[in-house]
Amino acid sequence: MEGEYDFDLEAKYASEIASLLATHSHEAVQKYYGKLAGAGNGPCLKVEQTKDMGKGIFADKDFQEDELVLRDRMLVGAQHVSNKVDSFVCSFCCRFIGSIELQIGRRLFLHGESMRNRAKECEAEKSTCCSQSELVAKSTNLEENGDGVADHNTIEDSCSDKHSKTRTCIPEGVVESLLNGTLKLPYSERFPLPTVINCIGGCSEEYYCSTSCAEGAWETFHSLLCTGEGSLCKNKDELRNFKQHADETNDIFHVAAQVISMIILKIKREKQNLHEDFNWSKVLDIWEPFAMGYKRQWWDCVALPDDIDPVEETLFRKEIKDLAWTSLQFLKGAIFEEEYAPFLSLKIYGNIIGMFELNNLDVIVASPVEDYFIYIDDLPHSEKDEAEKITRPFLEELGDDYAACCQGSGFFQLQSCINHSCEPNCKAFKREQDRDGQATLVAIGPIKKGEQVFISYIEEDVPWKERQSLLSDYGFVCKCCRCLQEQRNSS
Repeated sequence: MEGEYDFDLEAKYASEIASLLATHSHEAVQKYYGKLAGAGNGPCLKVEQTKDMGKGIFADKDFQEDELVLRDRMLVGAQHVSNKVDSFVCSFCCRFIGSIELQIGRRLFLHGESMRNRAKECEAEKSTCCSQSELVAKSTNLEENGDGVADHNTIEDSCSDKHSKTRTCIPEGVVESLLNGTLKLPYSERFPLPTVINCIGGCSEEYYCSTSCAEGAWETFHSLLCTGEGSLCKNKDELRNFKQHADETNDIFHVAAQVISMIILKIKREKQNLHEDFNWSKVLDIWEPFAMGYKRQWWDCVALPDDIDPVEETLFRKEIKDLAWTSLQFLKGAIFEEEYAPFLSLKIYGNIIGMFELNNLDVIVASPVEDYFIYIDDLPHSEKDEAEKITRPFLEELGDDYAACCQGSGFFQLQSCINHSCEPNCKAFKREQDRDGQATLVAIGPIKKGEQVFISYIEEDVPWKERQSLLSDYGFVCKCCRCLQEQRNSS
């Protein structure tokens, strides 16, 4: 599998890479997470080594049912590329931004643009197919009412059907009024959203809910990954290639790039502050949050899809590694500097992605658009009827997906230490006040001080065999009390 890759960089920095991937002692792990919890991320929790589950989170006080157990800030993460049309959110904290009007108008505009592009493709396809049918007709001497004409009609009907789906009951001028703020929807002022803040570097890809988020993203990682004029990136063309490749293949690469950019920028700042006192041990301190994560190469730990025959597993994992290699070459072309070379080796890149693959948490933020339409629906009849004269067409045009939430993936330092059980005592739950991408966990029932905190990685309301199959993606066999009992019952 390794024959096609250039490992000169790995060989040159072998000792540095080995130190980055070294396993920490139990004492070092507990010290790190104790410091993290003590900093306010999980003040009533502690991280301890378990007998057979690696690290685990334990309650350091009694928790009552529905009590908040953990609110963990995302270290790195991103909104799914496929979700960006439906949800306009802060690129740093995933909070919805703009206004109800902007959220609705943007979705209608972008969906309409997508449909118009598909219609153009269909027209081109129809034109090509028509030309081909004419050629076939000429070459086979078909008459006008022969098979060639029937095929042409079939093509035309198909394209007409596709094109009809692009029609909208909302005029473009009205959508534009929603976007520019000249059209105000009834009662929308009761659902205020943060003002949109542009990227500091001037790119048109990332937007924020506040100056603090814009500055936080810029200082943390985005200044190296920005395609705007103010970017610190050395080669914006290669950066665009990297982003396009990630968009088209797997947006996990975006998160890996965040990690590497975060490390590089922190090293740069530390060098400026410490000058000649800076050494490799300082680099390891900066790397520490990611060194604590479970380390396996992405192509070794990614679950084998159901549609892949086990005999083709080697080829599948080779293709995954090829994807990572291609992505890394684009990223190196964009931001490579020799002094940060170990972080741009395939081994480190593969381990960063593998850590995220095994430890990421879904980021879900409810849409204020859903809240808005529910509010309209709950108005007294006279007010509702009056409001719906304006809002009903927008709701119908948005369709069943009117309530689309923000969806993404993130790495959370404390949450990633919580182990699985098919009888969890804790669950991810967004309270009314939780309007960003932080992980919030609440107790399902009472949790005593000293008890381990568990969540379920899967849908637990399914039979034992199905649960074990789902958990195979995480690389372990669940031996919780429920699984052991159901296993005994099945045998």
